[in-house]
Amino acid sequence: MFELGFFNPGSSENRFLGIWYKATPEVVVWVANTQNPIIGLNGVLNLATNGNLFLSSSHGGTIIWSSNSSMAALSPVLQLLDTGNLVVVERSMNIWQSFDYPGNTRLPEMKMVNDPDTGLDKHLTSWKSPDDPSAGNFVYKIENVGLSQFSVTMESKKQYRSGYWDGIQFTGLPLIFYRDITSIKDFSSDGRLLSIVELYNSSSIMRLTLSYSGLLQRYIMNEERDGWVLAFSEPNDICNRYGWCGPNGICRAYKQPVCDCLRGFVPKSQREWNVLAWTSGCTRTPPLDCQKEDGFLKVERIKFPDTLSFRLNSSMSIDECHDECLKNCSCTAYANPYSGSESSACLMWFGDLIDVVEYTGDVIVGPSIFIRVPISELDHKADHNKRKRPAKIVFVAAAATSGMLVLGSCFGVIIFRRRHERQAYKKTREEFDLPLFSLATIAAATKNFSDENMIGEGGFGPVYKGELSPEQVIAVKRMSRSSGQGPEEFKNEVILIAKLQHRNLVRILGCCIEGEEKMLIYEYMHNKSLDYFIFDQNRSALLNWPMRFDIIMGIARGLVYLHHDSRLKIIHRDLKTSNILLDESLNAKISDFGLARMFQGNQTMASTKRVVGTYGYMAPEYAFDGKFSVKSDIFSMGVVILEIVSGKKNRGFNHPCYQNLLEQVWLLWKEGREMELMDPCYNSSYVEWQVKRCIKVGLLCVQNSADERPMMPSVVLMLSSEDTALPEPKKPGFLLHSSSCRPSQIYASGNSVTITEVEGR
Repeated sequence: MFELGFFNPGSSENRFLGIWYKATPEVVVWVANTQNPIIGLNGVLNLATNGNLFLSSSHGGTIIWSSNSSMAALSPVLQLLDTGNLVVVERSMNIWQSFDYPGNTRLPEMKMVNDPDTGLDKHLTSWKSPDDPSAGNFVYKIENVGLSQFSVTMESKKQYRSGYWDGIQFTGLPLIFYRDITSIKDFSSDGRLLSIVELYNSSSIMRLTLSYSGLLQRYIMNEERDGWVLAFSEPNDICNRYGWCGPNGICRAYKQPVCDCLRGFVPKSQREWNVLAWTSGCTRTPPLDCQKEDGFLKVERIKFPDTLSFRLNSSMSIDECHDECLKNCSCTAYANPYSGSESSACLMWFGDLIDVVEYTGDVIVGPSIFIRVPISELDHKADHNKRKRPAKIVFVAAAATSGMLVLGSCFGVIIFRRRHERQAYKKTREEFDLPLFSLATIAAATKNFSDENMIGEGGFGPVYKGELSPEQVIAVKRMSRSSGQGPEEFKNEVILIAKLQHRNLVRILGCCIEGEEKMLIYEYMHNKSLDYFIFDQNRSALLNWPMRFDIIMGIARGLVYLHHDSRLKIIHRDLKTSNILLDESLNAKISDFGLARMFQGNQTMASTKRVVGTYGYMAPEYAFDGKFSVKSDIFSMGVVILEIVSGKKNRGFNHPCYQNLLEQVWLLWKEGREMELMDPCYNSSYVEWQVKRCIKVGLLCVQNSADERPMMPSVVLMLSSEDTALPEPKKPGFLLHSSSCRPSQIYASGNSVTITEVEGR
């Protein structure tokens, strides 16, 4: 599973001793000499007879790093375990292990520790950059000041904190965080979480990495075990940035603006809030007056304020906690953090309430908190609540007038509803096998689906650009109610693409299903789609021939995976230039699997009465008879190749001599003038044999008879080799007549075409 050796991170010339995954060597999980790189290509690792490890730049050279084991050994053995732990073993006992010195990655069975009594602290530290594994600016650790929680700090300044540890799990984390975790082993003392080890499903290969930009990211290795899928990232929205709304503010990711004041408070600086700057936070109105009676507002589904100034009493009941807080003029809120456990406890906050967030979606919610307000404010808000939430008042009144029987009935309905919601969520998550994002998170990321964030619209609905964080940009595909594709297409795309992982397929990050909302969340493609470039007179010049050829090969490799190499045989059914997305490096990614179909076993063909797709890319047997197979995708691939070479659309083609692009290619190829098809914008960068081969392979792919089209592995071989013999193509599909133009007319008008938009399906 793992390898130990010397490596150069990124583009750095410095060498380090590290451990990485054998299947993905670029993912390094531990580095020995983080602060002292080896200069040059030499490096020596020695295991001394006393069990110490020594790293030097040469035999007998200066020691760069050592393990400094405190235990002496007589016959030590160095082992690299399948867990990724490098251990020095003496008679089956570990006298030193790399797991005691974490870097930026936490692996299953690796323990995180924060024990103030012993001073033991095991935490993650980010790299300085992708090229430099020395200690960066961010630290991820257990924090045991007040309630135990995880935090990410930058130069000791808090950037993110989890919900608190309630003795079983962390509150506030989405349920997807616990996906594939079979159990959590912890050692607690007096309510503090001193250490924790997460155990995972044995079939899952997972890691948690603290990126150099401060993001906590959990990855799961894909089923082919040759790449990674991002399963979870924090902070995943703006409200998870520490103290975003300032003192006594509350952050709600689903609202605009996201910041508001807690009840009983107003903005400290209205001018700042008017320009969406919230650092000054909120102040009480009216101020508390201990000489008068105060009360407490019950607030639910929120992240507990950070325990900066607090008092925790593990033997005090919640009623006693109320009275104790009321006696102390400095007490601003109280709660029982362990209300779900057998023992009672009282947590009181003093001073400002910092980093309060309202939870949305499917998260593990802690108990309610009671915030101190003047009694006048409480009465006013109570009247307001009666109007706003009559269900609660009805519940109380029924209990008072009808006795315990009605109270029990109402309580049962509430419990049933919550259980039903949890079961529905679990069923949805298991069915789709994907992370589920909350509507609030996606709304915040897309600025509430603003027009300025809309980057496109297809048959499914609009597509929005969103930011989960400055480092994680997403594309959100939102199904519109008027969509030609319905719930079945949505479900189909989610289930299919969740099972597919390839460098030339767009990567899905998750989905959002709340109420009538159905959304797919993808990795964001910075360079949009292929048609954005090749059909535009100005942008087409940005794609020279080597780039275009690489894109063609990328699409071909993606189709080989879909048809042959994945454990599912997938027919895309809507391959076209607008469904080829380009990443930052202009790598091609096949997208939009809403119309895709999966073949079972030895199935080679299927038929449908509902022909869907895009005219101009459909194979004849599919357009006329509803029959589809891998060969119908290959026809679409041929059209895409010829559009990339020529820079012209097959659909919407307007020429006095040719009915479509396929006919023009066919007739020019027959006359040996196929090079006239080249888009002039790459005239100075083309490789002639590659262009000619692409045109001929494109023609072979668009043969009228499906049996005469090559399979995708053959297409890749024919495109990549100049010497591979090719069969002679016949007339393409959809050619109903031959051109009546004379050669001179064809030549004179070869570039006289008009470009129109592809018709939407």
